[in-house]
Amino acid sequence: MPTGFGRLWTAQTVSSLGDGVTHAALPLLALTLTRDPMALAVVTGAGTLPWLLFGVLGGALVDRWDRRHTMWVADTARAVLLAIPAAATVFDVLSIPLLAAVAFLLGLGGLFFDTAATAYLPDLLGRDPALLERANSRLRGAQTAMSGFAGPPAGSALLALGRAAPLLTDAVSFLLSALLVRTLPAVRRHVPEDREPLLRQARAGASYVFRDRVLLGLALRPAVGNIAFLAVETVLALFAHDRLGIDTYGFGLLLAAEATGGLLGAGIASRLGRRLGTGSALTFTATVEGLAVLGLASVSNPYAAGAALAVCGAGMGATMVLAPSLRQAIVPAHLMGRVASTSRMLAMCAAPVGAFLGGWLASAYDIRTPLYAAALLLLTMTAVTASMTSNRRIEAALRAAAPAGGPARPAAEEPARESAPESS
Repeated sequence: MPTGFGRLWTAQTVSSLGDGVTHAALPLLALTLTRDPMALAVVTGAGTLPWLLFGVLGGALVDRWDRRHTMWVADTARAVLLAIPAAATVFDVLSIPLLAAVAFLLGLGGLFFDTAATAYLPDLLGRDPALLERANSRLRGAQTAMSGFAGPPAGSALLALGRAAPLLTDAVSFLLSALLVRTLPAVRRHVPEDREPLLRQARAGASYVFRDRVLLGLALRPAVGNIAFLAVETVLALFAHDRLGIDTYGFGLLLAAEATGGLLGAGIASRLGRRLGTGSALTFTATVEGLAVLGLASVSNPYAAGAALAVCGAGMGATMVLAPSLRQAIVPAHLMGRVASTSRMLAMCAAPVGAFLGGWLASAYDIRTPLYAAALLLLTMTAVTASMTSNRRIEAALRAAAPAGGPARPAAEEPARESAPESS
């Protein structure tokens, strides 16, 4: 891997550990202040609002700014931010509104860091598709291990030492990440020559996604997938208790099985892509996810349910390596931030729909109904997007983006293909 990737991987690994700590600690901190479910939901939901409100605009700003600078400033700001609720716990003035505000601002910092990191990686790796798959596999594996396995138990344990302990731990992780990011090699900035108004640039980035068949297919998968998976997640604890007969500890193991599958899927994604072709591999993993959820809906045995979730996690893990790697390889560098943030925003907007759908179907029909509906959604989405992200289309997009092995061309210089160039 090129010089600098190890530092980027280390920075994101350390930051993911801190994210896992805070992910467990914030709801538990809120629980020490109130038992009102709506108040707890406000704290949880506040972290997703920045993507819904500022996703596309944030991507346009990232495309204007130096991406390495954006990353370390975002992490430094998040470290300073976490000192506020930590101090509030010491002086016993912590409140639900303060926690919600902190969750919102942490989410805003995450928007800028994640978008900038997504846009920076293809420049660091020379937009090489094979290197991007290897890099995203390592980044995704570390993120799953730290935020899914190590972080949440650490956050719960640190909370026992004091309410400020997990917050300060996450602040330290952000500072370490910022210091590492500052040492990364500089890459060429991709600022458009004509500085259009910000809203027009944001609209152009979103338009580029919707007018490109491959990019639209890549964006629809996580959007529809989030509806399905949130429908499952909303009722999963109740399903596990009522239909599988497992307790709280067993539910934790059920989630761990899914995370284990995610690690395996991230590890084999590149090999799967080479053997089947990226397009066929994405169709295969999406099919696996749908069939695994269908299997989960049908079982009554907790071990079979754990196996189904592990298989589903493997499909998700592989998809979350292959799809971003492909996007990074084919999107013009000066549009990367806007395209990445638009795709992420679509996925985030779909999540509340899935949560509502899962709750409504379980209340109106049966606890298994949301799972069957989710499987149907996933399999339908697979059928619809299979032709949009076929091997043939993807190979044509890669050729257009990197002719003769060279760097990707600006959108205006791309040869005509089924996707339209950026509109001004």
